[in-house]
Amino acid sequence: MCSVKKCDRRVCGMLAAILLFISLAAGCGHQEVKTEQKQEEVQIPMILTVDPSTGKKNEESLIMAFNKEYEGIWHMDVKWVMETEEDYRQNLKRRNATDTLPAVITDLRMLPSFYNMMIADERLMELSSYIEEDEEWKDMIEPVVLESCMEKEGNLYLAPISTAFFSCSGVFWNEELFAQAGITSFPQTWTEFWECCDTLQAHGITPLAIHTEGTAWAAMLFATAELADSEEGAEFMKKLYPDSYQNESGIHLAQTLKRLFTYTTKDALYSDFDMSYNEFFSGRAAMIPNGYWMIDQIPEEWENTVRFSAFPGNKLISSPETFGWAIVESYPDDVKEGALEFIKYRTAQNKAEKERMLSENPEDLTFAERDYLAVYQGNPQFVPNYQVKWNSILQEETLGAALPDLAMGKIDAAEFTRRADESIQQFLEEQ
Repeated sequence: MCSVKKCDRRVCGMLAAILLFISLAAGCGHQEVKTEQKQEEVQIPMILTVDPSTGKKNEESLIMAFNKEYEGIWHMDVKWVMETEEDYRQNLKRRNATDTLPAVITDLRMLPSFYNMMIADERLMELSSYIEEDEEWKDMIEPVVLESCMEKEGNLYLAPISTAFFSCSGVFWNEELFAQAGITSFPQTWTEFWECCDTLQAHGITPLAIHTEGTAWAAMLFATAELADSEEGAEFMKKLYPDSYQNESGIHLAQTLKRLFTYTTKDALYSDFDMSYNEFFSGRAAMIPNGYWMIDQIPEEWENTVRFSAFPGNKLISSPETFGWAIVESYPDDVKEGALEFIKYRTAQNKAEKERMLSENPEDLTFAERDYLAVYQGNPQFVPNYQVKWNSILQEETLGAALPDLAMGKIDAAEFTRRADESIQQFLEEQ
């Protein structure tokens, strides 16, 4: 019995050794296979908005095209949020404070003071060397666009789009409502514009879809374009962080804003752009200012009704730097490498889109696209966007409170400009 047990122990030991060898061999083989596997796809976090007016995911086609092109290498991991552009911008500030920013940031130049703080805190990747060393990428970018994104010392923190072609704002207008009032074309001067508003109103048609919240985007487009009709006003619009609004230009701007709100509805007060959008595309207002990007948001049933024109005086509001996207410096190198490739891809897509539109048969374009093309090629005067020139407190706090008071006659133009100057002082104290 004892000898058998000893034999069993020897056999068991041998078997155990064999099994251990097989196991180790298998393990080594597994390790070898693992090292030969394809590198894991790098995820690049990003946040984009869903337009509250249309339910459309902004930049969805760009994201899908990039992810398909670079499948298995890089993937834009997008979180789409249902909020206004203004809400998104405020969320950027909160995310910066909690170090939860996405790798790629949009709209950063719409927040001048926050943008400058991000640069000072070295939170943004400096991009000039990457573009300078990539001849293909640099050649895609119009010089005026590249220059608009650069800082005075030549640093670049905003990855430019290719062309200023898509960065312009003018006026969308309802041709059928104009016709009902006997108006056959868009007004060419500001005198004609105010007469047009009077005529529409006399026919029971609300002339303008504007709002006071979210930096009062629509109303301010009209007012700043009108201000730039004079040489003094045009110079004022070029000034970064004006040191006062209690001057001729500031008073004129306030008076224009007050006048604009006599041609809209009471719902315009304390409302954001989504309300204005709904007013226009329900046929309750005849005009709404916005940029090229709204062409994609025109409902199909409205494509034969909605037209596009420059502001009176052949003016377009354009600041290409507002379309520059930034990369957050604190991400790992592989994520930043993918982010660089993504924003270069965006530049190329932007260039291709312009070339496509310029080569299209005009009959294949919508009325608004044809109009936009004609306006852009019609030697317009470009007016800077106030959102890249004025302090953030004025835009985000003062306008929302003071503009309704101005519109309702609770304050006059002088008091409005005084409040604007208060925002300057508060802004300086917070820096």
